[in-house]
Amino acid sequence: MQRTYFLFVAALALHFIATGSASIIVANNQNNTVDLNALLAFKAAIFDPQRTIQTNWSTSTSVCNWIGISCNARHYRVAVIDLSYMGIAGTIPPQLGNLSFLIRLNVMNNSFHGHLPTELSRLHRLKYINLASNDFEGEFPSWLGDLSALWYINFESNIFSGSLSGRLSNFTELETIGLGYNFFTGNLSEEFSALPKLRVLEIQSNQLVGPLPQALFNLSSLQIIAFTNNSLSGYLPAHICDYLPQLQGLYLSLNNFEGEIPSGVGECSELQVLSLSYNKFGGYTPNGVWNLTTLTIIELGENDLTGEIPKVIDNLYNLEKLAMDHANMTGIIPLEVGNLSKLEVLNLQSNRLRGPIPLKLFNSSTIRIIALTENDLSGELPLTIGAFLPNLEELHLWRNEFTGTILTSISNASRLRILDLGVNHFTGAIPHSLGNLRLLEHFDIWQNDFSEDSLSKELSFIISLSNCKHLRTLWIGDNPLNGFLPKSIGNFSSSLESIIASNCGIISEIPSSIGNLSNLVELGFSTNSLTGVIPTTMKWLLKLQRIDLSDNQMQGAIPSELCYLLNLGGLYLAKNKLSGVVPSCLGNVTTLRYVYLNSNNLSSMIPTSFWSLRDILELDMSGNYLTGSLPAEIGTFKALFYLNLSNNQYLGGIPSTIGALQDLQELSLEHNKLQGLIPDSMKNMLQLLHLDLSFNHLEGEIPNSLQVLSDLQYFNVSYNRLRGPIPHGGPFANFTNLSFLSNEALCGAPWLQPCTSTFEHESKTKRIVMIVLLASGSVILALVISIFLMRLKLRKKTLAATQNLLPMATFERVSFHELRQITNGFSESNLLGSGSFGSVYKGIHENGMIWAIKVFDLQLEGAFTSFDRECEVLSCLRHRNLTRVITACSSLDFKALVLEYMPNGSLEKWLHSNPHFLNIKQRLDVMIDVACGLEHLHYGYSAPIVHCDLKPSNILLDQDMIGHVCDFGIAKLLGDGESVVQTKTLATFGYIAPEYGLEGLVSTSCDVYSFGITLMETFTKRKPKDEMFIEELSLRRWIQECSPDSVILQVIDADLLHSEDKTVQRKIECISSILQLSLSCTTDAPEERINMKEVLRAL
Repeated sequence: MQRTYFLFVAALALHFIATGSASIIVANNQNNTVDLNALLAFKAAIFDPQRTIQTNWSTSTSVCNWIGISCNARHYRVAVIDLSYMGIAGTIPPQLGNLSFLIRLNVMNNSFHGHLPTELSRLHRLKYINLASNDFEGEFPSWLGDLSALWYINFESNIFSGSLSGRLSNFTELETIGLGYNFFTGNLSEEFSALPKLRVLEIQSNQLVGPLPQALFNLSSLQIIAFTNNSLSGYLPAHICDYLPQLQGLYLSLNNFEGEIPSGVGECSELQVLSLSYNKFGGYTPNGVWNLTTLTIIELGENDLTGEIPKVIDNLYNLEKLAMDHANMTGIIPLEVGNLSKLEVLNLQSNRLRGPIPLKLFNSSTIRIIALTENDLSGELPLTIGAFLPNLEELHLWRNEFTGTILTSISNASRLRILDLGVNHFTGAIPHSLGNLRLLEHFDIWQNDFSEDSLSKELSFIISLSNCKHLRTLWIGDNPLNGFLPKSIGNFSSSLESIIASNCGIISEIPSSIGNLSNLVELGFSTNSLTGVIPTTMKWLLKLQRIDLSDNQMQGAIPSELCYLLNLGGLYLAKNKLSGVVPSCLGNVTTLRYVYLNSNNLSSMIPTSFWSLRDILELDMSGNYLTGSLPAEIGTFKALFYLNLSNNQYLGGIPSTIGALQDLQELSLEHNKLQGLIPDSMKNMLQLLHLDLSFNHLEGEIPNSLQVLSDLQYFNVSYNRLRGPIPHGGPFANFTNLSFLSNEALCGAPWLQPCTSTFEHESKTKRIVMIVLLASGSVILALVISIFLMRLKLRKKTLAATQNLLPMATFERVSFHELRQITNGFSESNLLGSGSFGSVYKGIHENGMIWAIKVFDLQLEGAFTSFDRECEVLSCLRHRNLTRVITACSSLDFKALVLEYMPNGSLEKWLHSNPHFLNIKQRLDVMIDVACGLEHLHYGYSAPIVHCDLKPSNILLDQDMIGHVCDFGIAKLLGDGESVVQTKTLATFGYIAPEYGLEGLVSTSCDVYSFGITLMETFTKRKPKDEMFIEELSLRRWIQECSPDSVILQVIDADLLHSEDKTVQRKIECISSILQLSLSCTTDAPEERINMKEVLRAL
């Protein structure tokens, strides 16, 4: 009986155990299904070029065995997701919020984008989140405050924006928060001061403003405070470390802090890094700083400090970097600096330090960089320099008072890359042992007293330096070398980019081997005694951007081989004995910006091709034997600001087109044989500072209109045949008789006779002639009007025959008073922007619709035509990527178009204004939108429409970031069978196609060219008028030269790429293909360009 009872109880127990286990298994399976579905949703949102995730994350295996996934041991639930450095892209799906056991989420260094879903607020067990180095956007998520278990947050290197506030005080466990390299704005929230366990606070490289909350310095747990590169301001608390006993790093460089460096910094007993450079701190460095033995880095440069470096600096025996450049430091470099046995970087540039460099510094085995430029340091370099500097990489001693010689022992510093000894008083020979510095990249001894002691007078040290295979710059100018250039100068490696040897007393010819230096960018041999001819082998220096051979004794002709140098921006051959003609092929070197051929023996005329160099800035051909007349094409030099053609033999008159040189500052035409009148058009040269027309045969009066040249400082018309009154207004009130010597009959000035009735009689005669001319002109005008009316009637007939080209739309007009009311009287607060024909205002209609109202300035020439053209074109267009016209208002004295409002502004704003940013996909999407719009204009109607002025400011973005092409004020409608028309209306410089700018020829290819330039700007963030292109480069040529993958990084917008990004190579390849497409759009010959259908297909 007992045995039976025992068996019954045992069976019953086993039943309950089995039932319970089954329940647990069912529950776990259900939970695993939740995790599985969440991860499958994540998988679907991921783009994985390596297909690692797609292959490995399989339902045939447990999620706990998937790559990047870890589960907890108790519940077998997903606890960790770590997909860092996997080169994947995509978004975070909301289903990820269902992983209720997730503790750690790490996707750093990938290409995830988009906003973070609010569903992540359900991850209540989450302790660690790392999203660094991706493209996430949006504001700092307020729902993060629900995750009170978080102790680590890293959102660095994304495109988050907005203010930093909202429920931060809930992070009671938070120890580390990294938000650097984003676009956060506004003041730092006080809530950061309420995080009791915070150790690391890093928000560098954002756009924060205002002072730091004082309560922040009461967080006793803080170890790192990093706000480098913001716009923070105000004062730091004097007793900054009273409540920061654990502070190890204070990174506040590149801000606007002011006042004195707090004395309390000296109480930070654990401080390792003190970085306060590039602020507005003043006063003395607190004494306590020099007692912080834990310090490894001090950065106090670019402040307005005073005082000296104290002798007790050797207390800082852990110091690795001391940077106090541009800080007004005085006194000497104390000997004790040499006791810093761990010092690697010493940067004391641009101070007022004096005395010698401590000898012990040259015995430091750890020192890598010594930067002491722009001080008053003196003395000689030690005999053993280099012997005990095994790690020295850079030695910067430029602009000091050092003396003595360069000793051969410096070659023992085998890692030396930069040796900069320029602007000192060094003497003696340049040691040949420098050739042993095989890593040397930059050698500068400019402006010293070095000489050559070789009996052969050959500059043999150049031969030894050719062993330095990494040498990029060789600057030896302003030294009395007085020797010959070695014939082997061409033996330098291809790394050499710049040779400057001006004012060295070189007395030889330029060896033909110079043509071997294939990567040379700059060649300067000015102010020497060079003889012989310019070597024709220079034609192989295809990367050369600047040649300066001026002030020598070179002879012969200017070789036409220089025309091979299509990157040449500066040609300086002045003050030689060159003869012959100016090569006509120089007109093909369109990169030329500076041409100085003055003071030679050149003859004949300037070739007509030369006047096609429309981007030239400075031209000096004075002091030659040039003949002929000044051509009307001189007015094509629109960018010119210096022109000197004096002391030649020019004949004829000064062409009136010279008035088109509206940026010209100096014009010298003296000592020629010019005749005729001074052109009245010179009144348009409003930037003119210097005008010299003396010693010619000019006649007539000095135009009164020149009085408007308010900036004119020098004026000389002496020794001509001028008559009549001298203007007395404007700048002429300051000119003396020296400006008007020896003319025929000038009058009216205090030092001359008064103007007599003779001139009054002449004036009356002129008035009679003018009346006759006006009468004749009236008759001619009547004839012209008759002909115009006849042609207008004929044109109306033609238009009637071609009305079917575009389907005209009609719309109800709006009144001026209604527009004035909804724009608050066209107030400045409603102004969206201004353009070439007027202004655009924002207005809210009574129906709630937001309008963009384009008001035309009818005082501007062409405004009526622009309004009519936009009405004609926009009313006929219907396409999602073209601006839609809503209505219009037109009267004799007011004209406006009402357009669809684009809340996200222009593409130009998103490319060039902070904090706006577009990632690669967004930029590509916008340009596809633009291509769709242009393709519709070119092929969507029976007659093609040419926009004529495409550029980023004419591309607007709606609320969904969809691109719309706008501003059709100079658009052209090609008639039936027309592929090209001619116009006098010019578009924006930099975006305009060559045939449009030069000949006024308009076709759909012009839009393709402008699209290509805009495409370049979109992915390089460089405008075609960028200051870097004013000399030798254009935007297109810059990209073309950097097309190989090895250098394409030089042109891509750096904000699009992150070095830690594993997909960076794929991004580079993508942008490279886009830039190759842009080059196909911008060929000089329109017939070689692809069309918009092909562009759209390629994108």
